[in-house]
Amino acid sequence: MPAAPDPATPAERDLELAADQAIQTCGGDAREAVKALLVAIDFLEAEANELRAAVSKGYSRGRHGLLHERKE
Repeated sequence: MPAAPDPATPAERDLELAADQAIQTCGGDAREAVKALLVAIDFLEAEANELRAAVSKGYSRGRHGLLHERKE
């Protein structure tokens, strides 16, 4: 019986491709790519917090509190 394919392999390839694309987008500078991704994460965290605040506590049954701010 042939071995089952490793399910992590496609995800790893996708992650490698995404990393390569981020670096390429930043002119091949990995440090700039990391900085850009950190800015994107901060933006998405702020947006998620705004959305959590907009959802009524009754609807979410108190499951969604504001996340703690990340310490620099």
